[in-house]
Amino acid sequence: MSLTTGPILPTLLRLALPNVLAMIMTVVVGIAETRYVGLLGTAPLAAMALVFPFAMLVQMMSGGAMGGGVTSAVSRALGAGNAARARILALHAIVIGVAAGVVTSALLLAFGPQLYRFLGGSGVVLAEAVRYSGVLFCGAVLVWLLNTLASILRGTGDMRTPSTVLFTAAILQIALGGALGLGLGPFPRLGMVGIALGTIAATGTGVVFLFWWLTSGHGRLRLVWRGFALRGELFADILKVGALSCVSPVQSVLTILIFTGLVARLGVGPLAGYGIGQRLEFLLIPIAFGIGVASLPMVGMAVGAGDFRRARRVAWTAGMVSAFNLGLLGLVVAIAPDLWTGMFTHDPEVLTYARQYLRWAGPGFAFFGLGVTLYFASQGSGHMLGPVLAGTVRLVLVAGAGATLVASNAPAWQLFALVSAGMIVYGLATVASIRLTPWRSRAPLPARPYSSLHRKAFP
Repeated sequence: MSLTTGPILPTLLRLALPNVLAMIMTVVVGIAETRYVGLLGTAPLAAMALVFPFAMLVQMMSGGAMGGGVTSAVSRALGAGNAARARILALHAIVIGVAAGVVTSALLLAFGPQLYRFLGGSGVVLAEAVRYSGVLFCGAVLVWLLNTLASILRGTGDMRTPSTVLFTAAILQIALGGALGLGLGPFPRLGMVGIALGTIAATGTGVVFLFWWLTSGHGRLRLVWRGFALRGELFADILKVGALSCVSPVQSVLTILIFTGLVARLGVGPLAGYGIGQRLEFLLIPIAFGIGVASLPMVGMAVGAGDFRRARRVAWTAGMVSAFNLGLLGLVVAIAPDLWTGMFTHDPEVLTYARQYLRWAGPGFAFFGLGVTLYFASQGSGHMLGPVLAGTVRLVLVAGAGATLVASNAPAWQLFALVSAGMIVYGLATVASIRLTPWRSRAPLPARPYSSLHRKAFP
């Protein structure tokens, strides 16, 4: 089924399914590793909470942000019939991934202790956080490379291979993290260092496989390093989308941290209830991500071919699919919140706040899914300023209105309503930005005659 001419909805759903499954598996990894650390003790669990936002930020920046820039550039080149440019863009993407990974490791290893201390870490908890992150972030280059190679394949329209690799790497990470962290079987009990080593080993295995896949000719683009020379224009083609997109994960993490701090001022009960609801929000992201990433190469190839009408149809279709799925889930938990909250606690006070949160936040899920999915579709167009500004509006709203509510001793339900308002504003602002942005203003890449490789890329 062709990505450039096939029916939009069936093609989109076919591409989205493996992405959603792979992303859900990353949530399972988080649950498993949290369980392992919990068995190690309270101090390691607190230490993991300090490191987690930064580990999540690395994944979001390398996978969804810069990775989206890679997928966008490769797919637009293929859409224009320029397979040679797509191959060279892929090599430039790998250079960016290595450089970004080195910088990430250097920054987090150098400034990690100060950041954890700023977040409240001290004593044994701080020491555990430094030990864990000191090993984990040594492998940042591997994380960037894995997501970069997966993004190259997605740019060709191949969602199955990278999703299968990510799914398998997740299973390996769960197995190795448990074995090395808890000392299962013949393995030594290395604690949090062992869990970090499991992450590095699983990620490295995925990198080796994807690199082999792309260099051996199994992928729709074959990486050939002979005669490769760096070109600033090709770096710019990736970074004009990827670099700007990297602002969005920072906004998301800041929004979470700010709102968590605001709710924490209301007491343990509201914070615990919010935490239960927030776990469900984390499950929304893989669904929106999977659909959005599936739309990205479809939009990119259409833009590269100059078919801007199809590009927008793909974007709106993907947004509506995501809004429907997440909206349905939000409606269910708003009507029957105990279907979710009952799995985590039986404390009456915590249940009260968790129910309040889901009843207020649930109606905003559809708009959140709409905004996240359109963010990825916009990456395919090469225009990212509008969706990034939409995230800025949400951040400012949550921070400003949230601080005002806390200062006026507002009840918890008003803060929870603010979460829903932020989601709605984010979704509508993203829609408005896409409607107002003329995708046609970016001229398609110069087309070349269809090569045998290009024919292979469009079955």
